[in-house]
Amino acid sequence: MDAIFTSLLLLTLIHLLLYSSSALESLLPGSPLSVERSLDLLYSPDRTFTCGFYNISPNASTFSIWFSNSSEKTVVWSANPLHPVYTWESKFELKSDGGMLLKDYNGQVVWTNNVSSSNAEQVQAKLLNTGNLIVKSKGDTILWESFAFPTDTLLPTQNITARIKLISTNRLLAPGRFSFHFDDQYLLSLFYDEKDLSLIYWPDPTQNIWEKHRKPFNSTANGAVDSQGHFLGSDDANFTAADLGPRIMRRLTLDYDGNLRLYSLNDSSGTWSVTWMAFPQLCNVRGVCGINGICVYRPAPTCVCAPGYQFSDPSDWSKGCSPKFNITREQKVRLLRLPNTDFLGNDIRAYPHVSLHDCKKICLNDSNCVGFAYWQGKGYCYPKTALLSGVSLIGSTGTMYIKLPQELKVSDHQVPRSQPFDQKYVKYCTTVDKYFVPDFLDKLKSGQNESKYWYFYGFLSAIFVVEVLFIIFGSLILQREDKQLRELAEVGYEMITNHFRRYTYRELVTATRRFQDAIGQGASGVVYKGVLKDKRVVAVKKLLDINQGEEEFKHELSVIGRIYHMNLVRVWGFCSDDSHRILVSEYVENGSLDKILFDSQESQALLEWEQRFKIALGVAKGLAYLHHECLEWVIHCDIKPENILLDENLEPKIADFGLAKLLHRGGSNLNVSRIQGTRGYLAPEWVSSLPITAKVDVYSFGVVLLELLKGARVSDLETNKDEEVEMVLGRIIRMLAENLTSDGDEQSWIADFIDARLNTRFNNLQARVMMELAVSCLEEDRARRPTMESVVEMLVSVDEAG
Repeated sequence: MDAIFTSLLLLTLIHLLLYSSSALESLLPGSPLSVERSLDLLYSPDRTFTCGFYNISPNASTFSIWFSNSSEKTVVWSANPLHPVYTWESKFELKSDGGMLLKDYNGQVVWTNNVSSSNAEQVQAKLLNTGNLIVKSKGDTILWESFAFPTDTLLPTQNITARIKLISTNRLLAPGRFSFHFDDQYLLSLFYDEKDLSLIYWPDPTQNIWEKHRKPFNSTANGAVDSQGHFLGSDDANFTAADLGPRIMRRLTLDYDGNLRLYSLNDSSGTWSVTWMAFPQLCNVRGVCGINGICVYRPAPTCVCAPGYQFSDPSDWSKGCSPKFNITREQKVRLLRLPNTDFLGNDIRAYPHVSLHDCKKICLNDSNCVGFAYWQGKGYCYPKTALLSGVSLIGSTGTMYIKLPQELKVSDHQVPRSQPFDQKYVKYCTTVDKYFVPDFLDKLKSGQNESKYWYFYGFLSAIFVVEVLFIIFGSLILQREDKQLRELAEVGYEMITNHFRRYTYRELVTATRRFQDAIGQGASGVVYKGVLKDKRVVAVKKLLDINQGEEEFKHELSVIGRIYHMNLVRVWGFCSDDSHRILVSEYVENGSLDKILFDSQESQALLEWEQRFKIALGVAKGLAYLHHECLEWVIHCDIKPENILLDENLEPKIADFGLAKLLHRGGSNLNVSRIQGTRGYLAPEWVSSLPITAKVDVYSFGVVLLELLKGARVSDLETNKDEEVEMVLGRIIRMLAENLTSDGDEQSWIADFIDARLNTRFNNLQARVMMELAVSCLEEDRARRPTMESVVEMLVSVDEAG
């Protein structure tokens, strides 16, 4: 027994020694941190903070600082939020002159601290207990510190100064459109930043300096949260945490929804609680719902579009809404009344003491006026040039009137209204006094003839019951209040960022009316049209032959859900209930390219040359994004006209990521066990022993180019029935290559090759470039095929020629 105990003790000591040796407290020149070594981390001496590579996706990382004990590794600073590095061969190193370099897998420097001290000695980097990453030299001279370059968070004792700015970030650490910094009067303010325009929304811009309780033009310009939880700025901006006191981990964060919040960390659970916020009512945050959007309470804050408008991007409500109409000077218009609603700012001017009739005339006679706010009783009229920061509040005396075309019908239920008085918003005020001693003592008095032992044991039992009840009800109250606080504080953040979600099978059965409306079918599954609860029309695809486990399926889909490009079909979510594997994607109006391009009975519409070239360019841009630009490199594996969808403007969107596979950067290749794709579009390496790379998509794109040029499937161009499609491609490519190299000034053959239905209505230069690209994309040697980036460059170079 003693021997076993001794062995366990030795193993424990060895484990502790290994852990302490791997836990770095300083970084020295010549000892870089590697993204591939999970133990390459810097720790603060008290282990409160950790610094190292932080994975924002399976294949992309930032160099960040985070709270060690938070359940979700809450990031407080990042060196490279705009330029993530790959999770393979990326390194962070300290130079002997005090410079720090973050290098991607290929050696490219994506971030540096821009320090180069010629007389620096004994340089080292350390992470302090405050969360400040510093570079210091001999004599503790600080050469650089992360506290001087915050991202979206301030930590206790970290100063915000005139040259420091907090910028909101999303969950992938990408910058948002809100900022927190000193304005030109040296007042700490929250800004809504849109292109070249910055608008202050906190403190209330309608108040004068005295109403704001601020002190302007104090050029010392600084502010900080102290260790107790109190913030004080040089302009007298101040606020205090609800749990004011020592020994609590805190952070002041500008969240993605534009609200500035002070958080406290629960050490036992690793979760955060909001202890102060700039806007208890999230809808008052300027621009939270974007242009033409209205924030309503139902009862949680929710973004809706003004009547006559639709979401520009349903995945990000902060991008606002776009009009479904275009008002011309000759068109008749009307004014739609939105009660208890206002759009903040963007006033043409203020008209005091005017009637509603006169206010309507002012707006209708001004082509720049898109609507006006009118305050009944005060007679204030505010015509507006833009509908920004819309908010609907019950009890507001303001009414908004927006300009719409006369013929546009709007039903009463489409007018946004807040409904804040739901039980969810009623504070839980139940007390436990009624379970306490007074009632119990009354019972004692009525039983004096009973045994004193009965009294005694009865008293103890009752006390025990009361204590149990107190603990149960107390924990329920605390859990409910904590849940409500988190919901109210973070619901705005969730509503903007959480666009990719898991759907239940029941939801999709309802959306598709029990999968009745099938709109397409392929080797990977059947696609149905559906309508979600939020009225979004979607394509719901039941995947076939998916043998992945639920976690693997969710992981791969979560990666695909983060991919966004205008030429890629957006994936909104998935379902993995039981054996079901279903994708939910955006619905694209005009269906697939093959139904329009090829002369079939389904469509007699002819794609003109401009549309064909736009489709070629759009598909090339979408593939270039997948291969080179997104956080995960993706091979589609099945590019063909059936997987190219056309929206209402005939803009192409690449669909069907059911066959997409993630490609590791730095040269790793796709591992596949069987041929994937469609014959006629398959690259030669599919049937050889060569590894599969992104060049298989380049080959398939070359076939699509030929079909756009000819207006017919390559498989339909055989000269005899015994000719295989691969032989057809080879014959066409040899003919094109010969003509392109020997035509000189004689280019009439180009018109003979192009789809005869166009009647020579095409751009000669664009057609020639597309032919040249088709020849190079269909090279049998994949090393000679171009990348999709270079394909895009060539097409863009002749885009204006059309």
